[in-house]
Amino acid sequence: MNIVVVSPSYKRADKITTHKYLPFVKFYVDESEVEEYKKHNPGVEIVACPKGIQGNVCRVRNYILDREFEAGADAVVMLDDDLKGIYYWENMERKEVKPEEFLWFIEKYSILAREWGARMWGINVNPDKQVYREYSPFTTKSPVLGPFQVHLRGSDIRYDERLALKEDYDISLQHLNRYRVLLRVMKAFYECKQSEQTGGCAVYRNLGREKEQLLALRKKWGKEIVRIDKGRSRSHNAKRERKTIDYNPIIKVPIKGV
Repeated sequence: MNIVVVSPSYKRADKITTHKYLPFVKFYVDESEVEEYKKHNPGVEIVACPKGIQGNVCRVRNYILDREFEAGADAVVMLDDDLKGIYYWENMERKEVKPEEFLWFIEKYSILAREWGARMWGINVNPDKQVYREYSPFTTKSPVLGPFQVHLRGSDIRYDERLALKEDYDISLQHLNRYRVLLRVMKAFYECKQSEQTGGCAVYRNLGREKEQLLALRKKWGKEIVRIDKGRSRSHNAKRERKTIDYNPIIKVPIKGV
């Protein structure tokens, strides 16, 4: 299986870390930033995006998918540029997917996803042991989020460039709508800083923009599928409802699955 590991990055030349875990990752950056990235990260493969691609993460991700599949990739692993590692639970112990095991890990679950009819898969978004249910090691209708997504050859689904802050939820819904299955491996999980750093989506991310994008996602898919989490605190000891809105939606798809 021809597996390609890539990471889009923008204005973060001195902050990327994914290559420290996976030295074979390729970073896609704006053509004007190539030399800066090479200066801060000697020996790392840096790929230039043509002028006009960067500035919208969906446009960059679509460019990467088109380019890599045209070049013969069977699976494109799309990672955040600040990934610390991939881990999993086994016999109540936290273990790491070591760099030399990573491609085997990708191939194994890519084969499983394809056999189940999925054309994209991912892993758990939460490292908390309580989130991993040993009796249910997979889900088939949960969203696969941006820090770790594996795209398989054969799908023409691409990111909606109008939803640059909710593109991972949207593409998950696109796959569920088309294929009726989306594999998420619950025993494995990623660790990265996501929205804590500067650069990347942080260039245009703010609360107003987050709310606008959430409402746009909801308008596209409907309020019964994209639900706004105004919710109660999930703490068993909480006495009051949370007063702020979580701009990460709750996804409820009306299809059979886990």
